[in-house]
Amino acid sequence: MRRSIATVSLSGTLEEKLHAAAAAGFDGVEIFENDLVASPLPPREIRALADDLGLGIDLYQPFRDFEGVDDDLLEANLRRAEAKFALMLELGVDTLLVCSTTAQAASGDDARAAAHLHRLAETAAPYGVRIAYEALAWGRHVNDYQHSWRIVADADHPSLGVCLDSFHILSRRSDPAGIGDIPGEKIFYLQLADAPYMAMDLLQWSRHYRCFPGQGGFDLTAFTRHVLAAGYTGPLSLEVFNDVFRAADPHRTAADALRSLSVLEDALSREHQPGVTAGPQRPAVTLTRLPEPAHPAGYAFVEVAARPSTATWVRTVLAGLGFAHTRDHRSKPVELWAHGHTRILLSSTDPRLGHTWSDDTAVTALGVEVADPDRAAQRAEHLLAPALPRRRDPAETRLNAVAAPDGTALFFCPAPTDREETWLADFTAAPVHTPTHGGATPLTGIDHVGLFQPFDHFDEAALFYRSVLGLAPAESLELAAPDGLVRSRALTGPGGGPRIALSVSVLGRGAQADAAGGAQHIALACDDIFAAAQALREGGLAPLTIPDNYYADLAARTDLPPALRERMRADGVLYDRAGSGEFFHFYTPLLDSRLFFEVVQRTGGYDGYGAANTPVRMAAHRAEHTQ
Repeated sequence: MRRSIATVSLSGTLEEKLHAAAAAGFDGVEIFENDLVASPLPPREIRALADDLGLGIDLYQPFRDFEGVDDDLLEANLRRAEAKFALMLELGVDTLLVCSTTAQAASGDDARAAAHLHRLAETAAPYGVRIAYEALAWGRHVNDYQHSWRIVADADHPSLGVCLDSFHILSRRSDPAGIGDIPGEKIFYLQLADAPYMAMDLLQWSRHYRCFPGQGGFDLTAFTRHVLAAGYTGPLSLEVFNDVFRAADPHRTAADALRSLSVLEDALSREHQPGVTAGPQRPAVTLTRLPEPAHPAGYAFVEVAARPSTATWVRTVLAGLGFAHTRDHRSKPVELWAHGHTRILLSSTDPRLGHTWSDDTAVTALGVEVADPDRAAQRAEHLLAPALPRRRDPAETRLNAVAAPDGTALFFCPAPTDREETWLADFTAAPVHTPTHGGATPLTGIDHVGLFQPFDHFDEAALFYRSVLGLAPAESLELAAPDGLVRSRALTGPGGGPRIALSVSVLGRGAQADAAGGAQHIALACDDIFAAAQALREGGLAPLTIPDNYYADLAARTDLPPALRERMRADGVLYDRAGSGEFFHFYTPLLDSRLFFEVVQRTGGYDGYGAANTPVRMAAHRAEHTQ
C-alpha cells in the first residue's frame, strides 16, 4: 500500500517537509493549505519538486465550512472551490478534503447538506477532482463518520466519497465496525493518527496531542482492519497535529512516522492474507511484512561510560553491589564487571557516544540477547534504525548495533549455550580481580534500565523499543517531581524479557532539569533486599537516605509489621503493593549527577516499577545533590 504523510505533521517550510518525507521513504504527501500559502514556490514548481523527489501529492486539504449555508454563500463557496480545483490541477492532485462545517449559521438539514455536496462534486468533476467528505469530531452538525456517509450516499455522485480519520472516529469512542457498511470504492481517503486518552476538549486534544500509530492509546490495528475489510485500497496516510513534532527535526520525525506505519502494516499483514478479498468484488491489498521480532531473552550487558575522574566511584559502587572486575577488553578501554551472568561494562571512552547530554557518567549501550542477531538487525534496518559502525579488530566478534533516539547504542548479542563462545571472547580470559566483599550479594540479573529522554524524543523512543525489540508498552504515567511533572512509560519483553523504563520532563526544561529530576538508572533484581543492602554497607556505601516521613506514611497506609518497617527505614528500602504482589527496592546515591543503581525484589507476581515512590526518590537525590 502507498504510505503518505500530511505536511502539517512535520516542521519547516513546505520544501523542507517534502525533502524529509522523501528521505524517509514515503510514497506521497497530503499538502496542508497553510504550507502552500506560505511557500515562495508556485504550485507547478511544488509539483515538479515532488516529482523529482519521487513523491506523489495524494490530497489537498482542508476545505472548510462549505455545506448547509444560504444560497448566496453557497455560490461564493463554489467560486472558492473552483479556484482550489484550478490550483489542484497545477499541483497534480485529484482529491480534496472537505471538512464538515463548524459554522454556527450553517443549517443542520441533511438533505440540504447532501444537495450542496452534490453541487460541489458536480463542479469538481470537470477538473478530475474527487471530494472526500470528513466528519470532524467537533463538527457543528456532522461529527460522526456514519452520519457523513449517509449524507454522501444521499448526495449520490461518483466524484463524492468519504474520508475516514482515526482520530475523529476513535476520540468520540465510536465503533469502527460500522465502516464495513461503506463500499470500499466510496472511501476516498484514510487518515491515521494515534493519541493518548485525555479528558479534554476534542479540538484542543486533536490540535496538540495526536501522535503516530503505536505511540498513543488507540487500537489502530483493529481500526485499519475494518477499513481494509471494506475494500479500501488507497494510501495509509498520517495526519498528526503535535506541538513537539512541529518543532522537531523533520527528518527524524518523518523517519519515526514511517516506522509507525511499518509496524502497523506488519501487524495487519499477520492477520490479513494477501490475495484474499474481504467480500464480494472487494479488492485485496498487499501488505508488507517485517522480519520477525527479535524477542530478546534478556540483557547481555549494560555499558556505562565514565570519565577517569569519576570511574573510581563507579567501581566502588559496583564492588559494593557484589560485582567483580573480571576481564578487560583486548583492544578498547572497557572493563567487564560481572556478578554471575549479570554484566556491566565500564568504558572510559567518550561517555556521550552520540548522546545530547553532558559528559557525566551515563548508560551508553544496551546489549540484548536474541536468538538471531542478523534477523534482529534486518528488522531494525527496515524500521529505519540508524546502524552504528564499529571499529574492531578482525579477530573480534561482529556485533550488530543500532542507535536509539537518544543516542544509546543497542547491540544484538547471540544468546549462546556456551557463554564463553560469544562476545566475551573479545575480553581477556584470566580474571583481573576477585571481590573482597559483596560476593554473596543475592543479585539475580538486570531487572530493568531507566532512560531519561530528551524532551522531543520520548514518543519516538517508546515506538523505537516497541518496534525494534517487540516490547509491549504500558500506559504512560505522570509523576510530580520536585522540579516539575515527569512522564514515564515502561516497556516489557514477552516471557520475562528485558524491561526499559522511559521518562521525560513534561515541560522540556533542559539539561539542568534533566539532571536534577531524570537521571538514568540500572535496576538489579535480587531475592533478598536486606541482604543486598547489608552487602552494600559492607562495601563502605550506604543506600540513598529516605525521609522518616515516608515511613510514617507507610505505617498509615499499610499493615506492614513495625519491625519490618523499621528495618526498611534503616536500609532506605521503599515499598509498593499491587494485588497480591509486593515490591521492595532501594537506591544508591547519584554517580556524577546522572546515574544511579536500584536494587529490587519482586514477590507475588508484582510487575510494576514502584512508580508511586519515584517522586520520593527524586526529592532524596535532589537533596543529596544540593548538599
